[in-house]
Amino acid sequence: MKPEDISIFDLSPPEKLQLVEDIWDDLAALPSTVPVHEWQKDELARRKANLMSKPTSGLTWDEVKHRIRSRYGR
Repeated sequence: MKPEDISIFDLSPPEKLQLVEDIWDDLAALPSTVPVHEWQKDELARRKANLMSKPTSGLTWDEVKHRIRSRYGR
């Protein structure tokens, strides 16, 4: 089988995960090249403003983990 005949759908789950990691690492190497939509910037600004106006409104990492584990039983 030639390499061009292989599809990503033919890869095993571990191989697919490795491919995703490799792609993510490649994108992370040049974050300025990753497009960020205006709505995403607006949402980040909204969240930052909310946190700055109510600094105690956030949750600790332990609280977040507890909520997730309670919800999903893990």
